[in-house]
Amino acid sequence: MSRREELLDIVRDLCHIPAPSYGEKKRAEYCKKWLENVGATGVYIDEVNNAIFPYNCEGSNEITVIAAHIDTVFPDTESYPEYMEDDEYIYCPGAGDDTAGVSTLLMTAKHFLENNIIPEKGILFVCDACEEGLGNLVGIKQLMKDYNGRVKQFITIDGTTGGVVNLPVGSHRYEIEVRTEGGHSYSRFGNKNAIHALSEIINEIYSIKVPEKEGARTTYNVGSIEGGTSINTIAQSAKMLCEYRSTDRECLEVMRGHFERIFEAAKSDKVEVEVKLLGERPCKGDVDLVMERKLIDAYRHALMEVTGMALELGSGSTDANIPMSLGIPAICIGAFDNCHTSHTREERLLKDSLEIGLDISIKTIKAII
Repeated sequence: MSRREELLDIVRDLCHIPAPSYGEKKRAEYCKKWLENVGATGVYIDEVNNAIFPYNCEGSNEITVIAAHIDTVFPDTESYPEYMEDDEYIYCPGAGDDTAGVSTLLMTAKHFLENNIIPEKGILFVCDACEEGLGNLVGIKQLMKDYNGRVKQFITIDGTTGGVVNLPVGSHRYEIEVRTEGGHSYSRFGNKNAIHALSEIINEIYSIKVPEKEGARTTYNVGSIEGGTSINTIAQSAKMLCEYRSTDRECLEVMRGHFERIFEAAKSDKVEVEVKLLGERPCKGDVDLVMERKLIDAYRHALMEVTGMALELGSGSTDANIPMSLGIPAICIGAFDNCHTSHTREERLLKDSLEIGLDISIKTIKAII
C-alpha cells in the first residue's frame, strides 16, 4: 500500500470514531493498536486517554515530544453522517483538525521504526487528548506532569501547511450563573430578574477597554447565554459562558482583574452570582529563543525543500501552550490543507496535502533530534 493510501486510511478510520474532549478512549485505543501493528513497543494509554509511544526514552532527560490531538469539537454524532469523499477531498467534521495531524504523526513514527532511526535522546510520540475548547489542554498538562524535567523540546502537528504558531494565546474561561427571587411577571413585577442582572454584567464586560501593549493582542467574548422559565415568569436564574484571551501574561492578569471586579459588583442581597473557572490556558514563559529558533528553522527548511513555500509565523491556542508556559521550546506546525474549514460541519481535507505534510514532518523531526 502506498504512503498516500495509508495516510488516507487512518483518516477514514478515525473519522468514524467520534472523540469529543474527555471522550477519546476509542481513538486512543485505535492509535495504540496501529502503532503496535507497525512494530512499536511500550505503547500505553495514560489516565487522561493520551496514547503514548516512548521511543528510546529510558534514562533520557532531553526528550523530544511530537504530538497531535485526537479530540475534535464535534461531540454529538456516532457515525458522522456528513462523511463522504471524492477524488480530491475527504468531507467530514474534524477530518483536518486534528485527524489529519494524527495520521501524520502515526506515519512519522512508522517511518522512524521502518528505517531504524533511533533518536539518541528519545522521542515521545503522543496522540493526546483534550486539546479542544473546554478540554483545557488536559492531555498535555498530564504529559508534562508525568515527564516533568525530562522534556527538552516539543512540536505539535496541528494546522495548515506553512504555518507555525510560536506565540501562545492564553485564556481564562468562565461559567457565570445569576440567581434572583424571580416570580410572576405581573403580580411580582419589580422583583429582580436574573436575565436582566446577567445582561448588566454582559454590558459591563463589553465596556472594558482591553490593555494595549506593543506586540500583544487581547480580546474578550460572551459565547452563550441561557435562562428563564417562560414569557410570563421573572427569571430566577440565567447563565453565560465567557472568556478573555491574550498573548501576554500581564495583559491576561489585567483582564482577570476587570472580570473579577464586574462579577463582584453585580452581587447584592437579592442577586447571587456564582463564578466557575472552566478553563485556564497559559501564556508564554521564559523560553530559550535560540532553541525556539532552531525548531522554527528546521520546519522552515523542510517546508521550503518540499513545497517552496515561505513560512508564516503566528499566534494561537494549541497544545504547545503548556510546554511554552514552562519555558520549554515548543511550536505548533502545519501539515495538511483543510481549506480553512476547521470547526465547521463542512470541513474538507485535501487528500494530496497529506503526503506533503508527512514529508515536511519527517524532515523537521530528523533535523532537531
